Amino acid sequence: MAKVTAASVTESRKEDHIRINLERDVQFPRLRTGLESYRFLHQALPELHQNAIDTSAQVLGKRLSAPILISSMTGGTESARQINRRLAAAAQAQGIAMGLGSQRAALEDAALAESYAIRDVAPDILLFANLGAVQLNYGYGLAECQRAVDMVAADALILHFNVLQEAVQAEGDIDFSGLLSKVEAICAGLPVPVVAKEVGWGFSPENARALAQAGIAAIDVAGAGGTSWSEVEYHRAPTAFHARVARSFADWGIPTAEAIQYARQAAPELPIFASGGLRDGIDIAKCIALGADIAGLASPFLRAASESLAAVDEKIRELKAQLRIAMLCSASRDLAALRNAGLIQQPAAPPPARG
Repeated sequence: MAKVTAASVTESRKEDHIRINLERDVQFPRLRTGLESYRFLHQALPELHQNAIDTSAQVLGKRLSAPILISSMTGGTESARQINRRLAAAAQAQGIAMGLGSQRAALEDAALAESYAIRDVAPDILLFANLGAVQLNYGYGLAECQRAVDMVAADALILHFNVLQEAVQAEGDIDFSGLLSKVEAICAGLPVPVVAKEVGWGFSPENARALAQAGIAAIDVAGAGGTSWSEVEYHRAPTAFHARVARSFADWGIPTAEAIQYARQAAPELPIFASGGLRDGIDIAKCIALGADIAGLASPFLRAASESLAAVDEKIRELKAQLRIAMLCSASRDLAALRNAGLIQQPAAPPPARG
């Protein structure tokens, strides 16, 4: 019988997460991102040539061709290695940013580090290493954060906050006490920027303000309305009890549109990353207009990467085309103009019932 180790448990969980996201309906059943409540004031006379529109963005010292981030997803398994390399190669070709999935698996088992290694195919991209913030209460510190950054030659480190996901996991790490001071120590000691990222339930204004004061360099709001990780955990629950508990939180969280505005108001000087349920370039444009600096997508990229490198490249080109047209039709020459474009808020239609 194979020996069960912490690394093997983590690797198995990573494989479960990929499979469930691809095979199951894990979207929020009723709660939406809030982006559907906004529309642009259409400009029939934009006085712009579409080809003259500048979609480029400067984020944490790197120039991007568009404010698009391939959000952190996976690593630690063979299938994750192929996914990460396809994502990275496309990001390099298209000049956008990318985050890696949690590297805890590779810190537990060095043999898994290869599944995160993408610099050979993406030497120039803005790349984010990734660890769970809660691990700072389970023996991780500055040394482990530095190892995660060095492992992938990252430009910055994401510390992800996933309290609800950990709470509904049978094997979850649930001690989130005293975490802020430890985050502050990492921000002070690590030589690269540290980004605070939720995983799909958003940061409150109080959270965003506290993180900014702790020295966080950017906030990824990762609001509610897209993939619900409590739904993912529902599908991998070991007992009916755990499944019922996880499912009860299917519509928990702060919708993405609200989370962007909370973060922008609470941390006006920080770069704000918008993610959580974004599906196209119009969503990206809305996020920029609401106050974000860059917008991240995960599920659409995961599905494309499970198919081919060409599918990822096409998805990026599609997002860029949609963003550019949204900028043209809102008379936005560049992202600074897009931030001042007219957004109209309207009542949202009720979500469709889940079948």
